[in-house]
Amino acid sequence: MSEPTPRSQVLRIPALTRVEGETALHLRVHDATVTEARLDIYEPPRFFEAFLRGRAHTEPPDLTSRICGICPVAYQMSACRAIENACGVTVDGQLAALRRLLYCGEWIESQTLHIHLLHAPDFLGHDDVIGLSRSHREHVERGLRLKQAGNAVVELLGGRSIHPVNVRLGGFHRTPTLAALRPLAERLRTALDDAWDTVRWVAGFDFPDAECDADLFALAEPAAYAIESGVPTVLPYDGTLPSYDFPLRDFCDHVTEEQVPYSTALHSRLDGRRHLTGSLARWAISGHLLSPTALEAARQAGLGDPPPRPGSPGAGRGTVCRNPYRSILVRAVEVLYAVEEALRIIDAYEPPVRPYVEVPPRAGAGHGATEAPRGLLYHRYALDEGGRITEACLVPPTSQNQGAIEEDLRRIVQAGLDRGEVSEAELTRLCERAVRNHDPCISCSAHFLELDIERTPGST
Repeated sequence: MSEPTPRSQVLRIPALTRVEGETALHLRVHDATVTEARLDIYEPPRFFEAFLRGRAHTEPPDLTSRICGICPVAYQMSACRAIENACGVTVDGQLAALRRLLYCGEWIESQTLHIHLLHAPDFLGHDDVIGLSRSHREHVERGLRLKQAGNAVVELLGGRSIHPVNVRLGGFHRTPTLAALRPLAERLRTALDDAWDTVRWVAGFDFPDAECDADLFALAEPAAYAIESGVPTVLPYDGTLPSYDFPLRDFCDHVTEEQVPYSTALHSRLDGRRHLTGSLARWAISGHLLSPTALEAARQAGLGDPPPRPGSPGAGRGTVCRNPYRSILVRAVEVLYAVEEALRIIDAYEPPVRPYVEVPPRAGAGHGATEAPRGLLYHRYALDEGGRITEACLVPPTSQNQGAIEEDLRRIVQAGLDRGEVSEAELTRLCERAVRNHDPCISCSAHFLELDIERTPGST
């Protein structure tokens, strides 16, 4: 009996929308088994780490904010924390509260953008938000209102809503008055109702069964849901290891990066294992520190109660959500929390005496990490005696999540093949949806998807 003729199929989709960046997907199928799934990121490298070298220690907050137009605050805050750490300066009090308020604004606008304009169409049978707006106009309009509320927070604190210019080392160039915050508070009170309605709406979506088999990795604070600071904390996947944390200065001892031949982005491993940052990780590690209102919203949305603090009595109680399709639920709850947290900060605000504290340069290395909407973002800088940057290292959440995304793609395509003959159009739809579950930023990792399926016959 002669061997079957090898079959190779290439499907090109000219524009994968509802994600940010450029990528291709390569699948290898042997005897109806997916043997390889690669996220081929071919977008030109940005070289930010290289051109930061030689710059003054005051420049990273402004320069790195240009890495991402969606999450510039995350880059500014991680850069500030790393440089201030290197210089031995701590920012606290009302200046720290204002930083958290600014970050809440970014969480509101970025998470809302993903929920309403990028991810929801997948659950409601639409190709894009234009189609969604025809059948669910009120939900799209609500999403736009929420995003505008988040933009208003960033604009007031940051000087403008895109690539803020008011952030500096030690605080801000200018801090707001109480009078300026009052109208913002009124707007956020309306946004709180919209956030509640968003949670109820998303809770009605149909979520396929799935599980991400990766360690969960997020920052943790002892008394607050971690946003702009925290200690790196790991919840291992298989349960053979207890949860653990480590000092931020040891980040690169645990998270190692390597170049793969098919991607311009580095791949990361956490203590040699695949890991996932972002909303599911934050829920599992810090969900118990959400506000009572946010926890009630989570219960109503079907998330249940989050696990107790890692390592505390009561281990085994609560729900660790590992279904990437349900990440949109956690994001909706986080938007509600961010609106409520922003109102709390405004209500307690007292204008500081000075808008910033001085951050004089000194030789040394500094580390900073914050929770961008997509997950943990780490910065490290080394400075010489004059404050010039001699080394820079930036580890964004999407590069950390690539291994988990590729495994999700492999598993989802395999499940489709196991159900029988699946068209390439259906496989493409499944893959696009799997990628959007994680809200990747491929520039900061997919705006163009080329699906290449290579099929090889087995022996006869």
